[in-house]
Amino acid sequence: MVQEGALTALASAADSSQEHFQKYYDAVMPYLKSILMNATDKSNRMLRAKSMECISLVGMAVGKQKFKDDAKQVMEVLMTLQGSQMEADDPITSYMLQAWARLCKCLGQDFLPYMNVVMPPLLQSAQLKPDVSVTSAGPEDENGESDDEGVETITLGDKRIGIRTSLLEEKATACNMLCCYADELKEGFFPWIDQVATTLVPLLKFYFHEEVRKAAVSAMPELLRSAKLAIEKSQSQGRDESYLKQLSDYIVPALVEAIHKEPDTQICASMLESLNESIQLSGTLLEEGQVRSIVDGIKEVITASALRRRERTDRAKAEDFDSEEEDLLREENEQEDEIFDQIGDCLGTLVKTFKTYFLPFFDELSVYLTPMLAKDKTVEERRIAICIFDDVAEHCREAAVRYYDTYLPSLLEACTSENPDIRQAAVYGIGICAEFGGSAFRPHTGEALSRLYNVIKHPNALDLDNAMAYDNAVSALGKICQFHRDGIDASQVVPAWLSCLPIKNDLIEAKIVHEQLCTMLEKSDRELLGHNNQYLPKIVSIFAEILCAGKDLATEQTFSKMVNLLRQLQTTLPPSVLASTWSSLQPQQQLALQSVLSS
Repeated sequence: MVQEGALTALASAADSSQEHFQKYYDAVMPYLKSILMNATDKSNRMLRAKSMECISLVGMAVGKQKFKDDAKQVMEVLMTLQGSQMEADDPITSYMLQAWARLCKCLGQDFLPYMNVVMPPLLQSAQLKPDVSVTSAGPEDENGESDDEGVETITLGDKRIGIRTSLLEEKATACNMLCCYADELKEGFFPWIDQVATTLVPLLKFYFHEEVRKAAVSAMPELLRSAKLAIEKSQSQGRDESYLKQLSDYIVPALVEAIHKEPDTQICASMLESLNESIQLSGTLLEEGQVRSIVDGIKEVITASALRRRERTDRAKAEDFDSEEEDLLREENEQEDEIFDQIGDCLGTLVKTFKTYFLPFFDELSVYLTPMLAKDKTVEERRIAICIFDDVAEHCREAAVRYYDTYLPSLLEACTSENPDIRQAAVYGIGICAEFGGSAFRPHTGEALSRLYNVIKHPNALDLDNAMAYDNAVSALGKICQFHRDGIDASQVVPAWLSCLPIKNDLIEAKIVHEQLCTMLEKSDRELLGHNNQYLPKIVSIFAEILCAGKDLATEQTFSKMVNLLRQLQTTLPPSVLASTWSSLQPQQQLALQSVLSS
């Protein structure tokens, strides 16, 4: 027992310290291997199992280079063990499954030669049938306890159902390991995809054990990814994209069907997450009928979620409602929000993948989405509804204009939301509509400017929580300057936009905005430069700040443009203007510019 405890402690230390454990490696590994090789008595089974766990965790901690020579010896021992006859209750079986998976994680593609040894027993464990017994229940069975510690029982009506948990735990471990191998080996896992898919897809509805379902759910996109990469890298044994479609046709409908029937909200959210990844990987291989079933499935999830929320609201009104129940409701609502988050991701992926072809489905979904914009809905519901419209506006462009009258008023109103995530989604959408909406956006320009100014000028606009909303509002303001110049007082709006630069938190928007600034300067934009180049010092200081930040705030192309523009200014500006501009910079900015311009 002492040795087992020591091994557990050592494994924990290695797992916590990771590469820092390398300095102890040479001292401990010989002892660990000695236990693995010599603790062969039945009385030492757990000790040997713990040595496997410890070795594999130490190997993962120190990394492949340090561990690879010892790894070969360890795997030889494991292969010998795997080929031997072990008793049903031998703990080594479960520990070995996990040790193999850790060794795979450590060695990566170098683990592939061992897969032919690892996979057969792993698949066998994953395919274990639940050991279920059904008997008549008496009054004494109501507590659901069994005389056998290894059996869990539930009473349904007059039936008592017993399930042997050890088998289920082995099955769950094996399913998790299969997912781990697919994730780690990527295209190298291709030879086992068919066997694993036919094993795990039915387990999406394995209601005896949550961990089995979770593992099956997590594995679905990994199998598709493995197939896709193998085909792309010509490692698919002659199979082409039709194989990926065949696999997708098997996995995606099964996921959709499982989502309908999933009783656990957390697993439902995980299923939606896996579905989203599967849609991304399948792309346009999905047929219209499959998209239809996905959309119908999402409608059902939204409806079921709304029903659960109403039930929780009713529970909160009950006379015996207490703080414990309140905590439980809060937790359940958070899980519900996660479902909506995943719904948003799924629909966003469908919009990005199918663009205008998805609009007939969006028309149907609008009946579900527009009520989610109401102020009495949760933050997550409102944010998701706005984000889905943002995706439609961005990826369907002119074709999405017909939805502006329905959604834009809600976006403009959401700019004043107290929640920064809602504000960010709203101002981002306004920017998208300004960019692609053309004349349809023009009637909203005045109100949009007012709302964006409110976001930008808020006293706490630059607080960390609000910074992303601020950056997106600045970006949206820039798009109004770019695409609706004739509908605004540019002499006021452009300098207001310039005064907000550079933006530094949303790095995607930062790159777009700073490229726009360069383009405007290249064109000698009159409102940007101002009367007698009055805003030039500000522009140069913005450039200096961006250049000081390295490549975070601008693409390489924008970076080069800035340097070229600064060099042009050096040669074209009168010396007095140049000196005045230079003197307005901070010392570190001056140094940064000197360094860049002299290189």
